[in-house]
Amino acid sequence: MNVKRGEVHGLVGENGAGKSTLIKVLAGAHAPNDGEIFFDGQSFSALTPRQAMGLGISCIYQELNQVNYMTVAENIFLGRELKTSHAFVDRKTQVEVARELLADFELDIDPNTPVGLLGVGKRQMVEICKAVHSKAKLIIMDEPTASLSEKEAGELFKIIKKLRQQQVTMIFISHRLEEVKSVCDSLTVMRDGEVVANRRIEDVSVDNIIKLMVGRDIKNKYPKVETQRGDVVLEVKGLTKAGEYENVSFKVHAGEILGVSGLVGAGRTESIRGLTGADPIDAGEVYIHGKKVNIKTPQDSIRNGIAFLTEDRKGQGLVLLETVEFNTTLVDLKQFKTRKPFLDLRKMKDVAKQMVDSLRIKVPNVTTLAGQLSGGNQQKVVLAKWLLSESDIFIFDEPTRGIDVGAKIEVYNLINELVSNGKAVIMISSEMDECMGMADRIIVYHEGQVMGELDRENFSDEKIMYAASGYHI
Repeated sequence: MNVKRGEVHGLVGENGAGKSTLIKVLAGAHAPNDGEIFFDGQSFSALTPRQAMGLGISCIYQELNQVNYMTVAENIFLGRELKTSHAFVDRKTQVEVARELLADFELDIDPNTPVGLLGVGKRQMVEICKAVHSKAKLIIMDEPTASLSEKEAGELFKIIKKLRQQQVTMIFISHRLEEVKSVCDSLTVMRDGEVVANRRIEDVSVDNIIKLMVGRDIKNKYPKVETQRGDVVLEVKGLTKAGEYENVSFKVHAGEILGVSGLVGAGRTESIRGLTGADPIDAGEVYIHGKKVNIKTPQDSIRNGIAFLTEDRKGQGLVLLETVEFNTTLVDLKQFKTRKPFLDLRKMKDVAKQMVDSLRIKVPNVTTLAGQLSGGNQQKVVLAKWLLSESDIFIFDEPTRGIDVGAKIEVYNLINELVSNGKAVIMISSEMDECMGMADRIIVYHEGQVMGELDRENFSDEKIMYAASGYHI
């Protein structure tokens, strides 16, 4: 792979293609078995993290490496603190320099704020300021927009443009191929640990990139299947939590996908967390198969046949330091009980193996730690866990965030299989194309309220954005 000075170079590939391993080699976190790294005229067989930093290589990972209780200024200077003449940390100067850095990028962030109090978008901007202050010559951005709103992503793109003007080189890793097309100058495509293509960005279309990534044509990005809609399985009436969402009401039928759209921060996830007992509610009623139920905790939700695949699969969906087997069987341990207090470990392993095979989870064996899997395979492990619970209602919150196009198709096919078997699916998605491609109906949120509902024959970008902007449809 060749990256030219001052360009934005895209790096794409399916989960497990080798992108993360490659950037860890460049950042000095991994040592290669063979090959050479040429950087700024020098040759290296391997780099250490300190060498990489010294050369001006900075990596902004998807999971940000920040100390939450330290301030913005302290994080920017972490490891490179400014000192007074008496060898103490010069906090005053650090704050002043940090304020100037933030102002250069037109960022309204107080350098004295603990970084843990900032949103993901602003935290990412702080990481970029840290890289710029360290005089980075190469900044590697790993899925930088995966957790950003459209507005935050726009701010990031402005900063990328400014860095390019300053001749800072960037490697931009993203599964959002439209972004890659609009932001990058050139592109490297990886598949199964190998580079399969290097292209100028103007020479490839999004469809070309997809074909190179997966080695085949994906003619239908959203493989929607027609199913027979059944009875109402879940009905929500007047769900309310002061300051977050108000009077949220909707129904979902057996055999259908209800899409939930709206801008980031509109209250979609918050209301679903209230519905499933993850957070308390102030008012509202929930009916399952026509019967009113009282859901106060996630355990109540599970007992009533609701599976909630959370947006944050790493923080809330998986125990990363445990095995695939542990995570797969975690929700419904009752089926593995022998006599109290023992579990049938052989049965647990066999069932986990069956789920790995049926969902085509790429993993050496079921004793592999969940944290070692790619994003798409982690999502499949979360799904395997809930499939074993034999739930009737499946709620997917951003089911394809941060996973590649091939893994997306597999997740869509699994959702299709659920509705074909008469399950009810709620799919929260920030991607309008995804909602319109997969859902049978869509409800749209704005500032904690449902502004309207669209049937499939009435789907359009304009109508959804109209409702998401605060107008009833």
